[in-house]
Amino acid sequence: MPWPLRWFARVLTVLLALALVLAGVLVVTVRTSFPQADGSLRLPGLSGKVEIYRDKSGIPHIYAGTAADLFMAQGFVHAQDRFFEMDFRRHMTAGRLSELFGASTLKTDKALRTMGWRWVAEQELGGLAPETRDNLNAYAKGVNTWLAANPNASDRSLEYSVLKLQNGAYQPEKWTAADSVAWLKAMAWDLRSNVESEIDRALALTKLPKERVDQLYPGYPYDRHSPIVTQGTLARGHFDQEAEPRRRAGRLLTQAAAALDAVPDTMSTEDREGIGSNSWVVSGANTATGKPLLANDPHLAPQMPSVWYQAGLHCRKLTEECPYDVTGFTFSGVPGVIIGHTDKISWGFTNLGPDVADLFLEQVEGDTYLYQGERLKLATRKEQIKVAGGDPVTITVRSTRHGPLINEVIDTARPSGEANAVALQWTALTPGRTADAIFELNRASDWEQFKAAAALFDVPAQNLIYADTSGKIGYQAPGRIPVRENGDGTWPVPGWTGEYDWKPEPIPFDRLPSVEDPADGFIVTANNAVIDPARYRPLLTKDWSYGYRSERIRDLIEEALEKGPIDAAAMARIQQDTYNGFAETLIPALMRVDLAGPSGQARQLLKTWDRREDLDSAAAAYFNAVWRQVLVLTFNDDLPEQARPAGGDRWYEVVRLLLAAPGDPFWDDVTTKNRKETRDDILRQAMASAHQELANRLGDDVTSWRWGDLHRLELVNGSLGTSGIAPVEALFNRGPLSVAGGKDAVNATGWNVQRGYEITAVPSMRMIVDLSDLDRSRWINLTGASGHAFHDNYGDQAEVWARGELLPMLSTPESVRKAAVHTLRLNP
Repeated sequence: MPWPLRWFARVLTVLLALALVLAGVLVVTVRTSFPQADGSLRLPGLSGKVEIYRDKSGIPHIYAGTAADLFMAQGFVHAQDRFFEMDFRRHMTAGRLSELFGASTLKTDKALRTMGWRWVAEQELGGLAPETRDNLNAYAKGVNTWLAANPNASDRSLEYSVLKLQNGAYQPEKWTAADSVAWLKAMAWDLRSNVESEIDRALALTKLPKERVDQLYPGYPYDRHSPIVTQGTLARGHFDQEAEPRRRAGRLLTQAAAALDAVPDTMSTEDREGIGSNSWVVSGANTATGKPLLANDPHLAPQMPSVWYQAGLHCRKLTEECPYDVTGFTFSGVPGVIIGHTDKISWGFTNLGPDVADLFLEQVEGDTYLYQGERLKLATRKEQIKVAGGDPVTITVRSTRHGPLINEVIDTARPSGEANAVALQWTALTPGRTADAIFELNRASDWEQFKAAAALFDVPAQNLIYADTSGKIGYQAPGRIPVRENGDGTWPVPGWTGEYDWKPEPIPFDRLPSVEDPADGFIVTANNAVIDPARYRPLLTKDWSYGYRSERIRDLIEEALEKGPIDAAAMARIQQDTYNGFAETLIPALMRVDLAGPSGQARQLLKTWDRREDLDSAAAAYFNAVWRQVLVLTFNDDLPEQARPAGGDRWYEVVRLLLAAPGDPFWDDVTTKNRKETRDDILRQAMASAHQELANRLGDDVTSWRWGDLHRLELVNGSLGTSGIAPVEALFNRGPLSVAGGKDAVNATGWNVQRGYEITAVPSMRMIVDLSDLDRSRWINLTGASGHAFHDNYGDQAEVWARGELLPMLSTPESVRKAAVHTLRLNP
């Protein structure tokens, strides 16, 4: 062999050997942190033996003799599978990310310290029921027992090994009850209501007159899309589903506007308009088994691992001291089950979306602020932020009677006019009892106990649907929902006058809408309006989802019932429905426009389209590209960047109304001189631009286009998966997956028209509970049970989820043991 080749071969051999060694080290490091799932372990602090059965998906079912042992074991199991995720979340909720990642996260920490999630959580603990505090402490004990047994970074997870390269001194501290409660504040923030809409209205007002801004927020179409509650009103001091309202006078609305930029995206999910959920329940009178069926699929930003963790928590014998037999979706870091079923009842959530947060413009001078003609002292507290690799940073959080001044640490929240500060008032910044509600739900056995639990569910306010094994179905609106002295919560308002203040008490629970066993035999919630304001006061909000998903679900249920009783398979088909509810409105308008050439050939796809956004659909790809262009061409020239449309059913309503007004100023492109565009000009340009975009991306043959080639999901790890370091991201991220559906299809895989077709919000899990036989229930998680990269259960449910399939949701001891592939026994 010639010398150069011999040299190259030796170098290549050395490099391959090094690569094999590094791969071996990586494999050893990765596998070291995998949890023990078989055999036995000693857990100091247990009072008796605990068994943990895991199926092939790694989903644990825990059996214990006492509540303390049950929740201690849950803490241990969560830590086994998800401790880095838990540790990352508690640093986020406490505004302590800079302890992990250095100065790059200082801005986020300052904002979160100002919001004070952790500060409020610590106050909240003292007001919780003793049993709740006991359960939280037992859970923390289980987490800390695991942590003590895994002192090295490589023992805990691969993330800690990677983090050690940047921050070698970091050691996780013990888990506390406040860490769990603080995560409920993060859940409330992600499911907050209309703060962004308030900001967007005010931003739009800086460029447009008020009447044109109002066009962008049309009223809910009660005449076409049903609210959740269609019967009942307030009577004799409480909500009565049999009562009918008396006619009332019109509303008195006072609106104010100011230029205010948005709270940073780091404090919320990526695409606010994609956050929603579906849930519905069908009574036994309409089902094949004679017992109710309940479905739920919350829509959240995708994460790797999923925000949910499936588990079963079972007392071996149900007693007053150990009353838990519950299976469902949990949050790692929080004891109990958030959504699921007990042995008697099942429940699901969708975001109610009431207006529970307001922005108050304030007049601050020195350490005082103006309120009703007087100068009041600002409340202050010091917050020190530790920074890995740097010096600590101290900030002073200042608050008015309305809440913290967010503009002091969020430089994009700028006041204007007479104001020089912005305060946020939000119900979650007052201590509440949501943690109590979780355990009350977990041990409820009938409608009255369920409602008692719902009464404690302060934030986030959710639509709660219900079904039980006796056959009852129901709906309850819970939550701490403020009553305003004036205004409707749709605009930032002056804080110094006092006229827009919240009243001292929120809406009483027994005055919130509720329904049991409705006459039509089913209840649908999909972030649509709860109740027509003509039959209910006070105002819950004006910023509902516009009912396209809910109405489609109602239609599909009614169509199914025309053929006979509904079964679980029919419920699953509804969850997978990809019908685009706006296509029937937009396509006729597109067809009336003169259009020639290749764009006209692409438009022909729409003539025979069934309106379903399936993976192989060329028409769905083209329609969504046209929709994207319609929104961008119509509104981007008129609106500030942050107020531009992301898509979704509010914009369906806006464009639906504009289609009937071909000369409306929104159709005109204000960037073109000496020309005034009309509706047909914009529709024509949208079709041409969509054709050009897809031809460039997918080829000239329009029949070969596939929606699934555009509409793809990247599963990104919430911490190191966004590091910007490609090899690190490759360790923790997964995908892409092609996924059917669309932003306001029932299969709500959201995307943002400003950025492209990539998925920004998903059904984060799916569940169908069969109350005739709980073992015939079905579920799926977005990713998997494990938080350990390269573990078999890290992403094993993702492709099953993408195909629209479900796994068995077992819960009885016999079925759990039969399905178990791992058994771990914990001993005192």
